[in-house]
Amino acid sequence: MDSSSSSMPTASPSTLAAAYALLDVPVAWADPLGRLQGSNPAFSQLTGHSATGLPAQTLATLLQIEAGPEQPSTLSLLSLNADLTDLAFLGRDATGRDLAGTLSRRCHAGGQVIRLQLAADAAGLQQRLAQQAQALALAERLKLAAVATGVGIWTSAAGPDLAPHWDDQMRALHGLEAGAPAPTLDEYVDHLVHPDDRASMAEAMGLLRRREQGQVDLDLRIIRPDGQMRRLATRASINRDQGGDHLYGVMLDVTERHAAQDDLRRAHERSALATRGAGIGTWESDANASEGWWDEQMFKLRGREPSPGPVALATMIAWLHPDDRSPHEDKLAAAVQSDTPTNQEFRVLLPDGRVRWLASRSVPVHDALGRTVRRIGINWDVTDAREAAATREASLLAQRESQAKSRLLARISHELRTPLNAVLGFSQLLLADGPDPANWRRRVEQVRASGEHLLTLIDDVLDLSSLESGELRQSLQPVALHALIDACLPLVELQAQSQGVTLHRDATDDWAWADPMRLRQALLNLLSNAIKYNRPQGQVRISVAQPADGDAETLLLRVEDTGRGLSEEQISHLFEPFNRLGIEREGISGTGIGLAIVRSSVQQMGGQVRVRSQPGHGSCFELQLRRARANTAGPMQGRRTGLIGPAPSPSNQARVLYIEDNEVNLLIVDELLKDRRDLLFIPASHGQQGLTLARSQQPALILLDLHLPDMDGQEVLRHLRADPSTAAIRCIALSANAMPDDIRQARALGFDDYWTKPLDVREFKAALVGLFGPAPA
Repeated sequence: MDSSSSSMPTASPSTLAAAYALLDVPVAWADPLGRLQGSNPAFSQLTGHSATGLPAQTLATLLQIEAGPEQPSTLSLLSLNADLTDLAFLGRDATGRDLAGTLSRRCHAGGQVIRLQLAADAAGLQQRLAQQAQALALAERLKLAAVATGVGIWTSAAGPDLAPHWDDQMRALHGLEAGAPAPTLDEYVDHLVHPDDRASMAEAMGLLRRREQGQVDLDLRIIRPDGQMRRLATRASINRDQGGDHLYGVMLDVTERHAAQDDLRRAHERSALATRGAGIGTWESDANASEGWWDEQMFKLRGREPSPGPVALATMIAWLHPDDRSPHEDKLAAAVQSDTPTNQEFRVLLPDGRVRWLASRSVPVHDALGRTVRRIGINWDVTDAREAAATREASLLAQRESQAKSRLLARISHELRTPLNAVLGFSQLLLADGPDPANWRRRVEQVRASGEHLLTLIDDVLDLSSLESGELRQSLQPVALHALIDACLPLVELQAQSQGVTLHRDATDDWAWADPMRLRQALLNLLSNAIKYNRPQGQVRISVAQPADGDAETLLLRVEDTGRGLSEEQISHLFEPFNRLGIEREGISGTGIGLAIVRSSVQQMGGQVRVRSQPGHGSCFELQLRRARANTAGPMQGRRTGLIGPAPSPSNQARVLYIEDNEVNLLIVDELLKDRRDLLFIPASHGQQGLTLARSQQPALILLDLHLPDMDGQEVLRHLRADPSTAAIRCIALSANAMPDDIRQARALGFDDYWTKPLDVREFKAALVGLFGPAPA
């Protein structure tokens, strides 16, 4: 043992010589460095060296002990300043005679005492030497292992005030210099152990000393001489044998491990705090994701109370929105199968019936061999984000729609102002110039043509609006395409002749599922455009073809021309309302709405419009329609005239009451009735006046405006139908409101018919003929 701090008293050489001279065993004594100071007579007799010749020599030198093959460990053990018991050795005496035996050494503060004993059995000595070598080799390996792993080793007698033996690693762990004296157990507790750990250290060592055998583990902090605090893990055991009680122990510096654990714990706490603050739930599942372990937030996201133990996959799925259960399960199964991360969003049903959107992310976790051992993931609520995104999208959509409406209104304004300019300009010229029948007629024709153009624009805008909003219902039925073509060609023949364009048609017996009137309107528009934008001596061909994909349920109604053709840029804007692609500057008539109406009409029939074109070589427009079986339906019905059946011919003048607050409209109807001597025109400027005149005059026909200063036309009609004296009078709504909903609502209220403004003179007079018969000669 390291006894540099032993309490053994120091004695002078003469005192030792006098004491040891009485012994009959060979004894010598040396200083702490192992240099011999003297010996007793028995030692001199055994070795042949007198006591006076010993100083300054070590025992190994004196006895010529060598670290040969037989005793490789002897010199190593002699070089240690430690107690030795029965150390085998081979040496020589002063005459060179071989010596073989064992020695024992006791170290104390003042030096060393060595006792020699000759071996009685040479074979036993060789065995003892081999055992010493093995023990030393084992000790060296243990020392190397301790140094490599940073483990310090200590031993001590059981007394608290006895100095233990420390290896160099123990001194390094405690910041002590090599060779520094090891402290006693009490000194260790009082000077090296952290004050907060001293009580537990003393209690643990006291418990160990009271045991017969066993061990204790302790984690403690020490304060090194330089003030640095380190954390050590120690395991100590006690051994009680005939030689007395001995303590053994090892120590390991675990400062970095504890620091890493503390960092990990703090990181976990920060992560948990962050996830709780952000509302993020964390989960872990087995490799197959058949069950999972949830934190508290995972349950809160679903409005559930946390429960211990794993959550089964069936339970997780049951808490989802019914529409999301199967898709979520399929995606999770696919991710498990392919061993890939997941990234999805789904809805959960809360116990109170509310629905929330959750986002989920997960990744597989692999072991050192690359095998998937588990899956970890997170959930968080994205309901607000989705609603905000939907709100932004709705806002952007509304903004785009508003911008589109603004552009459309700008185009409508431009298109309306062009004919209005002619109407207003020529009207002012008519009023300013003197009577000149030739100029007047020409200018009135311009006014009429501009007015008709305005009416066409308004009708097209209403048609387009009704089609795109779905308000204009279509009557789909089988339509014979040969009959449709027969009906359309005569209507464009004069236009084709004036343009020098030849029309061709291919024979067909196909039928299409369509609205007859709307399909006729679409085909006429395509034919008119093919003629207008063709070249002199150009060609236009109408045909029916099978789609290229061979779909037997559809067919193509095709219009081809040999005209100027269109570029890709022009085709991309072809169906924009009022966008005539610059053709308006060439003086070619048109509103720029026709193709937009064609596309909307065909789409509502369940079809599509396709365009192929090449600049300078012509264009091909195709209407893809659903094929229909031939039937025995009658000929196509044209547009309704809006006329009602004739009334009985009056014997005297029939009265026509017109309730209208606009004087110009009253004046127009009055002028139209002047050539009907069989009809008497009665005007009324507001609703109450009209009701009074209806009761007193009993007119054969009432024309009723829907917007009056004192009451609306619908209220006037209710009063008329409620009064027996006026209930049977024929009432026709006459209004500038031309939307389909307005017309349907008026008919549902009981109007006999609905005529729209501005009045067409020819249609108005034809309606009068239908009601009252021809005008008298």
